[in-house]
Amino acid sequence: MQLPFDWKGTPVDENGKFMNHEFPHQYSFSEFLKWRLQRNPQKAEKKADRWIPDIVYNEDFLHSGKDCIVWFGHASFFIRLAGVNILIDPVFYDIPLFKRRTPFPIDPAKLKGLDYILMSHNHLDHCDKRSLNLLAANNPQAVYLTGLKMESLLEKLTGSEQIQEAGWYQQYHTEARIKVFFLPARHWSKRGLRDLNSQLWGAFVIQGDGKTIYFAADSGYGSHFEDVGRIFPHIDYCIVGIGAYKPAFFMSQSHISPQDAVKAANDMHAKVMIPMHYGTFDLSDEPLSDPFNTLKELEKQGAIQGRLDLLKVGEELRIH
Repeated sequence: MQLPFDWKGTPVDENGKFMNHEFPHQYSFSEFLKWRLQRNPQKAEKKADRWIPDIVYNEDFLHSGKDCIVWFGHASFFIRLAGVNILIDPVFYDIPLFKRRTPFPIDPAKLKGLDYILMSHNHLDHCDKRSLNLLAANNPQAVYLTGLKMESLLEKLTGSEQIQEAGWYQQYHTEARIKVFFLPARHWSKRGLRDLNSQLWGAFVIQGDGKTIYFAADSGYGSHFEDVGRIFPHIDYCIVGIGAYKPAFFMSQSHISPQDAVKAANDMHAKVMIPMHYGTFDLSDEPLSDPFNTLKELEKQGAIQGRLDLLKVGEELRIH
């Protein structure tokens, strides 16, 4: 991969912990308490909101062999590109402290024949023990692609020795039909009490059969989106989060608002924007329907330069 700028490698701080190259994340328990103790101006609206995304219960894509993108809710996606079966950030069940508002659209035991499982970072709503246990049992051949220092965790959760780590702007070793790259995201990592930023987080670009798919993972807004567009000038599908963004003073370091998600998709000149990270887990102050409605309004205003595909959970989007 040719970078149009000087890059000295994935940055670490003086303690050897990973850090964002543009906006170093400042994890503050006092700010967390401020968020939890302050009044939510949308509290009543949030309490009354019963909205969830539309759901399609259809397993045909598993057997069609057609290239496609299927959203399973939150940040979980099935992608078939150039005939290669890929699963990203699989979470099938409730997670500690948070119940799924949107049911998983298929029987997860039927997810077999996977070639690659991509893990963007170690947070529980993206890296779930029970889901990975099931996948490992049903897909012993699968190769796991993830960030630096994640191998020990994934080996523990899956028992697999087929795990590849990468730093930002590095390419994985995959079969010739596809290419997969690990890219920066403005986020952080923590799974235990003393492991803050010990394991690398990031985004993915997947290329195959003349198509390029960008998966933003969890990320606040930053110049890395424009950088992606410079490195990959023909992004066909941009999968980007829009939820868990209020209050902004706390959430903007690690999650992107609908407005900035549109800006990010425009920064990289994406042909199609596919929103995610909303409607499944209630992680923040905005009502569950807020990101969806805000994005629809932005589309109405003509803010989105490409096409918006608001996928239903379980809906198959054919790649053409």
